[in-house]
Amino acid sequence: MIPGRLRARLAMTRLGRVPERHAVLPGDPPGGRRALAMWGVGCAVYFAAVIYRTSLGVAGLDATERFHINASALSAFSILQLLVYAGMQIPVGLLVDRLGPRKVLAMGTVLFTLGQFGFAFAGSYGTALGARALLGCGDAMTFISVLRLGAHWFPARRGPLIAQVAALFGMAGNLVSTLLLARALQSYGWVPAFAGSATAGVLVFGLVVFVLKDSPAKASALKDHPGPPRPRPGMRRQLALTWREPGTRLGFWAHFTTQFPAMVFLLLWGLPFLVEAQGLTRAEAGGFLTLVVLANMVFGLVFGQVIARHHGARTPLVLGTIAATAAVWALTIAWPGGRAPGWELVVLCVVLGACGPASMIGFDYARPANPPERMGTASGVVNVGGFSASIMTLLAVGLLLDATGDDYRIAFGSVFVLQVLGVTQILRLRGRAGRRERERLVASRVETVHVPA
Repeated sequence: MIPGRLRARLAMTRLGRVPERHAVLPGDPPGGRRALAMWGVGCAVYFAAVIYRTSLGVAGLDATERFHINASALSAFSILQLLVYAGMQIPVGLLVDRLGPRKVLAMGTVLFTLGQFGFAFAGSYGTALGARALLGCGDAMTFISVLRLGAHWFPARRGPLIAQVAALFGMAGNLVSTLLLARALQSYGWVPAFAGSATAGVLVFGLVVFVLKDSPAKASALKDHPGPPRPRPGMRRQLALTWREPGTRLGFWAHFTTQFPAMVFLLLWGLPFLVEAQGLTRAEAGGFLTLVVLANMVFGLVFGQVIARHHGARTPLVLGTIAATAAVWALTIAWPGGRAPGWELVVLCVVLGACGPASMIGFDYARPANPPERMGTASGVVNVGGFSASIMTLLAVGLLLDATGDDYRIAFGSVFVLQVLGVTQILRLRGRAGRRERERLVASRVETVHVPA
């Protein structure tokens, strides 16, 4: 029999009034300074990976001259890199669940460092494509591993904030590529800029090998969860169980719909759009890209705190971000005369800054829907969403620019197609995912009740 106080608390939970910060789960890690240090090493790896991932965003015009390519060929760099990244997410999630984040981070660091060095010295378009593919493979191993580290070292109630702060480190890496790498490229040239940035990978590899630990020191049976170790299903079975959860699918579509507008803008097409279509100088365009990154960092902190306190805010934040992005994107490309005023471009960049933090909410849908031993797999499935949408949009924009003679209005209109698809799926799945999550939360609370004999 459940005590009256707990019954009342469970009733509040069903109504969505009990915030996630009150959910104390058995076997939760304690957090603390050592947890911050270990997680910080993982974030440093992710920081370096994002510098390399976004480095092409400030070098797109230079790449067209260096390799003598058009817009479609330029977009192939980012498409291939993201295609490898997205294709690796589920295998990497399975690897993280089996090998642990430390080993996967070490492998990823080696691959993305070699990819950045290769891109620095590439003398042909084909060699450069291979280097970006190698970089994408290593990059794919970072973020899921960092999320898993956070789950190993911090209490579950800190999950939303930890995920948003991890993404904040990624945005800091984006900021470095936007500011420092862009200046190095103009001052020192292609090879010194890219090869110099690649040395960061060597440094973080040393941290992973000599400093990082997978989880706090405890009995191996308690590494992920209390109780005896559970038999692991086969990889295909584990993936099927993960996808079967409505929360996983909702997380996939939330990530799919929110992430790609900002990623497409920052990763490749933002700088050419601002310079060629809006008539800005490269320095002015770099300032607007920096604004996207800064807004992302602010929104990340705000969203993380809001969701940690009010779990019911997740879907309103996701749908609100999508609506705001669609409205400001439409206003920008439909502006009379083709060139929007400065204030409107500022609004565009600020709103795009909310896309990354909103996409992180996808992981918070998947987290309570899956047991700890499937967290890596679930994160991988969710992460495929935004990157697959980014790949399709990068390709569509490049093809449409070539077909229309660099008409950014038509090319950027491809964004709305994927937004409509994503919103349809979110509205379809949110009810099922919410009911399933409430059932799991109630069950977990009942299991932890100890009634005196």
